[in-house]
Amino acid sequence: MMSDKLSAELTGSGTDNFQEHLSETVNRTVAELCRPESYDKVYFRDTHDVSMPSPTVLREVVEQLRSVLFPGYYGASELTPSTMPYYIGSTLIRISRFLSDQFTRGFCVSCFHETSGYCIDCHQRSKSVAERFIESLPRIRELLASDVQAAFDGDPATENMNEVIFCYPSIKALTSFRIAHQLFLLGVPLLPRIITELAHSETGIDIHPGAQIGKRCFIDHGTGTVIGATCIIGNNVRIYQGVTLGAKSFTVDEEGKLVKGIARHPLVEDDVTIYAGATILGRVTIGKGSVVGGNVWLTSDVPPNTLVTQRQPKQIYISQTTSVSNSED
Repeated sequence: MMSDKLSAELTGSGTDNFQEHLSETVNRTVAELCRPESYDKVYFRDTHDVSMPSPTVLREVVEQLRSVLFPGYYGASELTPSTMPYYIGSTLIRISRFLSDQFTRGFCVSCFHETSGYCIDCHQRSKSVAERFIESLPRIRELLASDVQAAFDGDPATENMNEVIFCYPSIKALTSFRIAHQLFLLGVPLLPRIITELAHSETGIDIHPGAQIGKRCFIDHGTGTVIGATCIIGNNVRIYQGVTLGAKSFTVDEEGKLVKGIARHPLVEDDVTIYAGATILGRVTIGKGSVVGGNVWLTSDVPPNTLVTQRQPKQIYISQTTSVSNSED
């Protein structure tokens, strides 16, 4: 049975009493959340009349860049060689405008000057960086074309390039990474990490924008793959799902704080294959042409052309039979 009090609230009587209690609760909560000690670590104060970067806008920018990098696959599917210059030109102008605004937000958020009003220096810098980024797109496409080819060559399950470009999470994640990595090289703060984390949430592939990845990279399946910030990966490397290229330990200073900027992730040379579930930690080198087996744990260098596997477990086969009785107890 519903209590008389609850019934009265649901049917309308007693509403004033409920609103009074709710107002008291909200007022107490507001007071608590507005204490400086409460919000000190999580509050962004806009001192330049510029908002935080927008993940929504950045997601749209990446999709527009995808239509430029893979023309005809994304965006306007009816493109022809004769109409392509018009489409790509207008799209790049739009992208440049959006990026310039987002760059300004990123620079201003990271700016420690306590000046008020619009930051002219950040604005001018953003326009220059946007132009330099646009100039890098042919090189980004070249790298992505090699990644697509590596996926097609390395996966017998795929039938054509269309499937690779449309369906493979590896290509989606690498597209976002290669865009973000270029922004990282250009010194854009915050935005590269937003872009790679958007791809991470969609694909399960976590690549820090500071990592360096060569041509013909193929991340097969990909779910759970982690590539750290100072990792350097050579050409023609294949990585399977669940692989971690991470840090073994963290250096701290005299005050116990983490020392940042130290190279602490693996170096993976050309033509290496790393199978599912392998964990490689620290600034170790995996030599050219080596193969790291599944579920291997590595914290030391591997010479070139080496196969690293776990000791083969002993398989035990036990026949299980179940006796069935028809008797009644």
